[in-house]
Amino acid sequence: MVATFRALASVVMLAGFYVVALVQLGGAVALAIWLSTVLTGVIALKIVFPLFVATVGAVSVALWKAIRAKPAPPEGLPVGPDQAPELWRTVHELAGVVGTRVPDEIRLLPEVNAAVTEDAKLLGLISGRRILYIGLPLLQAMSVDQIRSVLAHELGHYSGQHTRLGAVAYRGRLALGGTISRIGPSNPVGWVFKGYARLYLLVDNAASRRQELEADRSSVQVAGRVAAASALRELPVLDAAWDFYFQRYVHPGWEAGFVPDDLFGGFYALVAARKAELDELRGAEPDGNGSRWDTHPPIPERISVIATAPDVPRPADNRPAYVLLPDIASLGRRLQDRMVDVGDRKVLPWPQFTHAMVAAGAQRQTDAVFRALGRFTGAPEPGLPVLFDVIHAGRLGEFAEQFFSNATRREAAHKFAEPMETLLQSAAVAAQAAWWQHSWSEPARLVGRDGRPISFGPIAELAVAAQTLPEAVARLTALGIDPTHGRVVQRRATADGARLLAGLANIKIDGVDHDVLMLNRGLVFVGNPGKSDKGTKRLQELVSSAPVAELAGRHQFLPFEEVAGATIRKQVPLKAEIVLHDGRRLALQEAWSSELLEKKSRDTLLEALKSFGES
Repeated sequence: MVATFRALASVVMLAGFYVVALVQLGGAVALAIWLSTVLTGVIALKIVFPLFVATVGAVSVALWKAIRAKPAPPEGLPVGPDQAPELWRTVHELAGVVGTRVPDEIRLLPEVNAAVTEDAKLLGLISGRRILYIGLPLLQAMSVDQIRSVLAHELGHYSGQHTRLGAVAYRGRLALGGTISRIGPSNPVGWVFKGYARLYLLVDNAASRRQELEADRSSVQVAGRVAAASALRELPVLDAAWDFYFQRYVHPGWEAGFVPDDLFGGFYALVAARKAELDELRGAEPDGNGSRWDTHPPIPERISVIATAPDVPRPADNRPAYVLLPDIASLGRRLQDRMVDVGDRKVLPWPQFTHAMVAAGAQRQTDAVFRALGRFTGAPEPGLPVLFDVIHAGRLGEFAEQFFSNATRREAAHKFAEPMETLLQSAAVAAQAAWWQHSWSEPARLVGRDGRPISFGPIAELAVAAQTLPEAVARLTALGIDPTHGRVVQRRATADGARLLAGLANIKIDGVDHDVLMLNRGLVFVGNPGKSDKGTKRLQELVSSAPVAELAGRHQFLPFEEVAGATIRKQVPLKAEIVLHDGRRLALQEAWSSELLEKKSRDTLLEALKSFGES
């Protein structure tokens, strides 16, 4: 019944979209006729023409693209019965229990998720090719009982015929979204379509939530209530672990130009090493907050429904789910080869990857300090020897106060021990006297040639005072580190690893039209952006065309560290002057026709400019 309701709702709502378009077209015609009686024909045409274009043009283009489009399922790594016989045997068994046809194909995904697709024909009247997708991290971290529950849930979508109308729902969303994107924000036609789109999504998402609850009953039918609830509770835990893994262990190295040679094997090792931390997450109640815009009910609601379903007693199987695959390590490497485009990044084993990743991050911080040192002293080759000269001259506080704005010079000199430690660590790595040691259970540690942990904190404390600096140098020498090893590598800041914070279209920089992207490390000025209309769409296309670091490389990039001050002369439209450390000045003037990437973009840029203080 749920599938039938969603099918009927999708078709009716999609048809209603075109009824709305016809009604608006009729309204535009009536408006044109009335205006022709009170205004000249040319003026009436100018008023009504945008409505005709929005209603007929935008709908026609969106409809044509929607008709031709097909949902693009995840690619994944196909695994046949010969490669994973136990997994296929399990899927055959579960399909029989829930009363559905076995999928034609099973594919592994590089994510914490599972899904099913079906290429049905004639509005779902004729079934089509079926593909079952299983996230490899689920097979790495779940138990057999839990993965059986997950698989039964997905197969339940087949038995409930939930996948039959997937293409119809997809095309409906595509037609609505395509129409709205082609209508300007100030056109009243767009307001009507946006309102209808919200209604469409409310109806479709409500049906989707009911389908999820129905599929959960299939998981209980196969695995029992305990396993079904356990699998649902495990999903947010693995989601959190996966995000932590990528943010802490993978992403910084990826941004620095490195890739681990065993991406999925690393996740398995992390889950095993941090079991105690994950057990704490398992002990917390899942988030019960839901929204009518969600496609899935909150997990507590799903668990409550599971608790009311008829239970199926069966012996527990707490073996790790990866026993269903003959060689999960090999499959993980094959999935990585198939799904991860490494580009020109260097592939390294985990110990070398972690060392390279942490060393690159420390060197990036070191370079920022040394570039500031170069601006402060005028030295062409800023490094530890130049910094030690500044300390000998008693000027460290004067130099360090730029890093500690709320501190006195004396306090700044003392606080500089922390960045000094990073400078010394980078020098030790450059001298090959130290190595960043990989660990799955704790942050990487710096170890010496003997493999023992080494701390540069005490040496840094000595180095920030002129009277104890000689002793610090002596200790460095004893460790085989010459101060000349501490030197700048990146002579100008880049946007590598930067995050996008805001975007503004139609901004004049020194009188020339630009679009401006604000990153957490600087501003990207995109010259000759094009016509002033549709600035938001232009910005969206720009930021989706390439990573922000690549965009900064293609266009003019102004690192924040080169900004000495800024004067804001007017907030709306924004008018400001930016002063650089080298004495150059940039005039920034926002046009009245400017558009924002998102509504807080202007405020975000204003706060950044204010943080530099008056020039």
